[in-house]
Amino acid sequence: MTTVSYRTRTVGDVEVFYREAGPADAPVLLLLHGFPSASHMFRDLIPDLADRYRVIAPDLPGFGKTRAPERGGFTYSFDALAEVIDGFTEALGLERFALYVFDYGAPVGLRIAMKHPARITAIISQNGNAYEEGFSDAWGAWERYWREPSEENREACREVLSADTIRNWQYGTGADPERLSPDGCELDIAYMGRPGAEEIQLDLILDYRSNVALYPDFQAYFREHQPPLLAVWGKHDPAFIPPGAEAFSRDLPKAEIHLIDAGHFALETHHEEVAGYMRDFLGRVLKD
Repeated sequence: MTTVSYRTRTVGDVEVFYREAGPADAPVLLLLHGFPSASHMFRDLIPDLADRYRVIAPDLPGFGKTRAPERGGFTYSFDALAEVIDGFTEALGLERFALYVFDYGAPVGLRIAMKHPARITAIISQNGNAYEEGFSDAWGAWERYWREPSEENREACREVLSADTIRNWQYGTGADPERLSPDGCELDIAYMGRPGAEEIQLDLILDYRSNVALYPDFQAYFREHQPPLLAVWGKHDPAFIPPGAEAFSRDLPKAEIHLIDAGHFALETHHEEVAGYMRDFLGRVLKD
């Protein structure tokens, strides 16, 4: 049986909630969730890995159980999210760790990797995009908001925050309905219903353009530092399509890429398959 601990650590004005399991002296694996979820998305993966790794999964500011100031008292941007998680790793004394990045967790984690390349032992990208080839044709409303941040374009993005979109598009697209537990998406929907949550998410949707602007820098980091990278990609993802996974090999010739029969939230239906790829990959690249 795996014992998972639920803790908090204060970083500046933010109280970061996180899950932790595994031996204290084992290699560290930092799991970074995506939109609109939280560390609960790793509830099945953590027990798959905690026998061999110290697994740590924080909630980003604005998500889950992490407590951060309201809008106006905290800037909800990807630079700010990365600064908090960077401070979180330092508060825990994490000198070396592998990154698991998914969705929003990718630009957060890659900012940290660029800042501290010597700390990163490996990267696992599960539908965590770093290439424009990875965008589907479903980004039109977001892209219009990036180009022209008007109130009208902001409102046009609000639909992606709705319960129906979260349940049927983000979670449901490409997923086997008989394997898809309702627990994860219903919890995300509940979090999105909290006062102020939608406005925070709309701020982050606008700031997502900063991630796209950093893609050349992320790719330069890959080329210069050649971190071991495993891409395990739900091939039916409606937002981040398989060419985004395949593009890693352009800058990382040794990247290991697997497209699996899953949607965006691949762990909801295929956590054992993802864990199998991770255990094989990490068992080889973390030998030293």
